[in-house]
Amino acid sequence: MKRFKIGVVGAGYVGLTTAICFSELGHHVICYDKDTEKIKKLKEGKIPIYEPGLEDILKKTYQKNIFFTDKPEEIYANSEVIFICVGTPEMPDGSADLSYIEACSIELTSYLKEYKLIVEKSTVPVRTAEWIERTIKLYNPHADFDVASNPEFLKEGSGIKDFFQPDRIVLGVSSERAKKILLEIYNEKEFPYPKIITDVKTAELIKHASNSFLALKISYINMVANFCEKVGVDVDVVAEGMGLDRRIGREFLKAGIGWGGSCFPKDVKAFIKMAEENHEDFSILKEAYKINEKRIDHFIEKVKKTLWVIKGKRLAIWGLSFKPNTDDIRESPAIKIIPRLLNAGAYLKLYDPEAMENTKKIIPPNVNVNYADSIEESVKESHAILILTDWDEFKNANLPTLKKYMITPIIIDGRNIYDPKKVRELGFLYVPTGKP
Repeated sequence: MKRFKIGVVGAGYVGLTTAICFSELGHHVICYDKDTEKIKKLKEGKIPIYEPGLEDILKKTYQKNIFFTDKPEEIYANSEVIFICVGTPEMPDGSADLSYIEACSIELTSYLKEYKLIVEKSTVPVRTAEWIERTIKLYNPHADFDVASNPEFLKEGSGIKDFFQPDRIVLGVSSERAKKILLEIYNEKEFPYPKIITDVKTAELIKHASNSFLALKISYINMVANFCEKVGVDVDVVAEGMGLDRRIGREFLKAGIGWGGSCFPKDVKAFIKMAEENHEDFSILKEAYKINEKRIDHFIEKVKKTLWVIKGKRLAIWGLSFKPNTDDIRESPAIKIIPRLLNAGAYLKLYDPEAMENTKKIIPPNVNVNYADSIEESVKESHAILILTDWDEFKNANLPTLKKYMITPIIIDGRNIYDPKKVRELGFLYVPTGKP
């Protein structure tokens, strides 16, 4: 099997996972980022994100199959295939900021001395590849290249598994040459999974349509959860009954405090904006977004109803990342809930297995905010535990022991990680989501 010289632009979650996993397969990989401090840490073997298993692979392949640089000439001149994995953050109007994509497109034009395949892996609006191609030709009319789309479907916390065992591989190409290269990279022996070969615009659209549908599914079950609470029905049983229908499926039917992270909020708004620009009404997605935003209000109301008065209460906050097995706090529900509790006069002890250092950058310790060193420390002299992320450490907590440290044994569970009957038998006032 042929091994390629692969360049990966961007050392974030997607870029690092992509680069390190390609290096595991024996490709020669150069990962480039303009953040000199990040590259310095990577050259020291330190990964600036938490992704289970990634550091173990890097230890095996660093300076053997993978290298890191902050110099554009070192990546573009020495790569046959360039994967663009830069950020596409949200603009004030909801559209995607493509300035990093454009900057990358301009920067690489000076190095197109021979044929190169440029692959979008960042989540981008439809027709972005056309703009990349147009930009390159404006700056270098004689360049020999193709632009393809290979959208990523990596879930933070299971990125390595998702890379090596994907549900499907989407390849958007505009030439047989580009198709041949990508099928060699994603060969049948190493990637025996369904491959969707399509034009570039379709591949770009598949990513936004997929993420928006999953977000819609989560918002739907959260809407149902509110109704379940009012009529005295268990939403988990409803979800199980729905999910056994193969047309629906059980995944993403888990009621909670809403979706977050770097993908769903941004991608849903970007898809809505694309629809508006093309004079299509995506009102169903607009409502899904509103439902998700209201999850924070709903949770705060639940805290008020349970505690009566929030002012002066000492609350243990379990979970800061937007999901377990990551240190990513972008659009995390916890980051929206914490300021609301502080404004109501609460004293908070925050605990998360991986995300506390990132959280300290935006919510620094102060007289009302402490960061606990352990799950036990977090609950001492607390009036209640608020569960905002469903880490395994919380699921496996020794509740009878923790109860002894608390002033009042109250658990308000935004993720439904416990069996209500068992927790109540331990003497807790347990308030789940979408349950009687």
